[in-house]
Amino acid sequence: MLKELLYKVNIQSISGDTEIEIKNLQTDSRKVTSGSCFIALTGTQVNGNAFISDAIKRGAVAIVTESMPDILEAGITYISVQNAATAAGIICNNFFGAPDAKMKIVGVTGTNGKTTIATLLWKLFSSLGYRCGLVSTIHNRIADQIIESTHTTPDVVSLYELLHDMMQKGCTHVFMECSSHAIHQKRIAGLNFAAAIFSNITHDHLDYHKTFDEYISVKKSWFDQLSSDCIAISNADDKRGAVMLQNTAAKRKYYSLKTIAEIKGKILDNSLEGLHMNINDIDVHFKLIGEFNAYNLLAVFATAVFLGEDKRMVLEALSSLAGAEGRFDYLISDKDHIVGIVDYAHTPDALLNVLATIKKLRQGNQKIISVVGCGGNRDATKRPLMAEVACLHSDKVVFTSDNPRFEDPSAIINQMESGVNVVARKKYLSIPDRREAIKAAVNLCDKKDILLLAGKGHEKYQEIKGIKYEFDDKKVLSETFDLLER
Repeated sequence: MLKELLYKVNIQSISGDTEIEIKNLQTDSRKVTSGSCFIALTGTQVNGNAFISDAIKRGAVAIVTESMPDILEAGITYISVQNAATAAGIICNNFFGAPDAKMKIVGVTGTNGKTTIATLLWKLFSSLGYRCGLVSTIHNRIADQIIESTHTTPDVVSLYELLHDMMQKGCTHVFMECSSHAIHQKRIAGLNFAAAIFSNITHDHLDYHKTFDEYISVKKSWFDQLSSDCIAISNADDKRGAVMLQNTAAKRKYYSLKTIAEIKGKILDNSLEGLHMNINDIDVHFKLIGEFNAYNLLAVFATAVFLGEDKRMVLEALSSLAGAEGRFDYLISDKDHIVGIVDYAHTPDALLNVLATIKKLRQGNQKIISVVGCGGNRDATKRPLMAEVACLHSDKVVFTSDNPRFEDPSAIINQMESGVNVVARKKYLSIPDRREAIKAAVNLCDKKDILLLAGKGHEKYQEIKGIKYEFDDKKVLSETFDLLER
């Protein structure tokens, strides 16, 4: 009944009968069928009220909106709410049987590390014998079933449908990335989290949030809304780690490599063979590489321990796990032993972290050659910064396309080049065709050099003028290695 779905919703007014059956929920009028409740969301571009008539024609029997239409149709129930996006989350939670009450849901937010942390948590808890769900950039999972994902965090109805499916299939834990877009658009509204993790925050998504302060504020707003039953876990070494938790009602916990925290780690050795660390006085070796992964591992360990798992069992399981696809994913050519690294790094800070790690790992006269691009129709202010970081920390750089979308790849590269100083201009080449750029970069390598392909990571496509063409950095690199060594 509609009346039951409205439990805990901040209602302004009601017109019509709430004792009616609702067969499904929709925020997209095109998906409305007979018996739907249509929730008219107020978006950044379009007001959902413009689609109320279309939803009714398609069979909607109830409308949830922030402002009542001028004309109310007979036989339709209208509910005016304070915030439609927030109401959507609460209504979905009620409709789909409160999955957050039956599963422990753990959210991860931050500029970098979300995918690796969520994926490692899924792998860890699965290895500990739990049936787990995963909501991530790469894909969604219900135990061993893989469901392709189109957004870091799905729209609110799709998310709750997915959580309901996970609940029905016996999942006890769900690990999900919570992007700033999802938080701002309240796609995770209504969910009670068992734990919430903050990894770090750096320059990103300013095409959407406009200012860095707004970006920070959106991330923080999620922690501000957590319940006292939740555990909020933050990176104490990030200068905004404490700020994120300063107003939360959740239990506050911290992890760190450099400062005092409940979970304290120390890197003993960092090489291409992995990380040797001491965590809370226990020595352990991990397959993952780099300081940024040391932070990811601490976040995962902290979450597991604070959710009640045995710390030694957790570390033993973590020591055998590989990271997420396209995150410091590497292969070595057979003949010349060139080390090729594929990484999703698409922000200046992420690129800096990867290159800093590579510099620590290289030996002798190994050169670092980087292939770097920037996405089209996204935050343009980071383009010169990406180029500057690449040239500063690489011996040679090839600027190329990422996902140019509807922009001219050469124009994007020109904006990148503006960040390169006169001294560094001899370091780089510009080749818009990404496949040709990778070939050129491989040809720049001598034996045992290190080649970084940054920006696309796990993505298996390149988006050009609205069309997604098949393109896999790791596959192209492998093929180029094979051609080189014939």
